[in-house]
Amino acid sequence: MTRSLDQVQTRVCLRRKLFYGWWVVLAAGLGLGLGYAPIIVYSFGIFFKPLTEELHSGRASISLAFTLANIAHATTSPLTGKWTDRFGARRVILFGTGVFGLLLISSFLASAGLWRLYLLYIVLGIAGTGAAPVPYSKVISNWFDKRRGLALGVTMFGLGSGAVIMPLLAQRLIATLGWRGAYASLGLLVLVVSIPIVGLFLKETPEKMGYLPDGAFATRFPAVNDPSGEGVTWRETWHDQVFWIMISAFFLVGASIHGCVVHLAPMLTDRGVTAERAAVAISLLGGALLIGRVGSGYLLDRLYAPLVAMLFTGGAALGIWLLWTGAAGGSAYVGAFLVGLGMGAEVDIIAYLTSRYFGLRAFGEIYGCAFASYVLAGALGPWLMGLGFDHTGSYRIVLAIFLVATVLAAAMMLRLGQYRYHPR
Repeated sequence: MTRSLDQVQTRVCLRRKLFYGWWVVLAAGLGLGLGYAPIIVYSFGIFFKPLTEELHSGRASISLAFTLANIAHATTSPLTGKWTDRFGARRVILFGTGVFGLLLISSFLASAGLWRLYLLYIVLGIAGTGAAPVPYSKVISNWFDKRRGLALGVTMFGLGSGAVIMPLLAQRLIATLGWRGAYASLGLLVLVVSIPIVGLFLKETPEKMGYLPDGAFATRFPAVNDPSGEGVTWRETWHDQVFWIMISAFFLVGASIHGCVVHLAPMLTDRGVTAERAAVAISLLGGALLIGRVGSGYLLDRLYAPLVAMLFTGGAALGIWLLWTGAAGGSAYVGAFLVGLGMGAEVDIIAYLTSRYFGLRAFGEIYGCAFASYVLAGALGPWLMGLGFDHTGSYRIVLAIFLVATVLAAAMMLRLGQYRYHPR
């Protein structure tokens, strides 16, 4: 009897050591690394001046393309979340990623003209929701409970890796092939690398592989322990004060840090920094994203999540203050790093807070709406930066507004109260 029990315990340990959930995390991380944010958001600053020069347009006009993409992305995210809850994240991811890659390739055939550029970015924003955190976070939240923060952080590490690699890769591709050829090359990369790996390794729930969340051996536990059906409905969430505090805080942060990220390269080159060093600054920001992803995930499993959110948002405020002072040397790099650190943490924090305050029952739709507010603000921020520059010849006024906004958002995080769905 004792020997039989030992054999069962050994088998459970082996299953835990080989927990398939971490393969899901790696596949999701790669999908996000070749997804909407690294290719469109974090690399837009590299495409900024080539687009301005070819189309003979002001910075506000070019920023509007990014704004339209993010508006399309934000307005489609809740619907993507709803489809994720209804049809499964895997189907949504594969379809959206395939369309996203084909659209990038089609940019090689695009002719000049602002309205064509706007149309291209709008459809990229819509298709990009399938290659964005909303469906991926639903999968990871299904696979992990006690280690959900760390799993989300490692998943978003892939997104941060893309933020490091894509600006440098885009800079080289633009120098060789032009901006259209650069986008087409990245689209081909999405189709031949991302889709096969995600399609092979991404599984919807742990139950399909014989597990419960965090690697527990499913046959030893009753099905009632599955937390995927716990949580509130979207209708209940809509009337919840906590949800609107979250939405407001994420909106303020999203506008501020996206505005800084998108305009970082032109901001630094205006101060005498070379294009190559500006690209390095953006990659440094991407490195901060990596630290923010995993670091916030590690802390979320151990500390009160709103406190973690306040710390990272406060750091972003300090980074914006450094950029507001007009720094162009090492201080500008520190500012970029702090903004990237805050940006890296936010996506993890939004997903984690959604799961702890509203559960997993309607996670896709609720997180889709929360993420949409963050992305919508991210669409507004760069446009405000471009508008401010075109009217004043400087970014200082808008940076001052963003500084106040991030400080206010940090204070709002502590009004969320205690978790409603604690780790098991």
